[in-house]
Amino acid sequence: MTPAEFRRAALQLPEAVASQHMGHPDFRVGGKILATLDHPERGWAMVKLTPAEQAAVLLTRPAGFKAASGAWGERGATLIQLAVARAQVVAVALEAAWRTRAPARLLREAPTRAGVPSRERKPR
Repeated sequence: MTPAEFRRAALQLPEAVASQHMGHPDFRVGGKILATLDHPERGWAMVKLTPAEQAAVLLTRPAGFKAASGAWGERGATLIQLAVARAQVVAVALEAAWRTRAPARLLREAPTRAGVPSRERKPR
């Protein structure tokens, strides 16, 4: 997968927008970062998964994926080496990250892909 393909996949998610944070392109939904590009260096990306989702990805697709270092990684920040990772797996990871960040209104409206459960949010 190329950085341009990662960008396109991220921006295909409902109401996802491109922005920038700490000198890196990022992708947000509802004002919350779900992924970054070129972090920790060019050719890499990061998706914000839950720790359980991260563990599942690392068990099933270790090539191209690794936990970020420190507390970020412990909380689910998952790094992707784009040249190694399969585009289909990256797309599923992006959707999972989107579902952890999207507003409840979008979650109710969004269809789910196989293997990516819809997250129910409790009303505030």
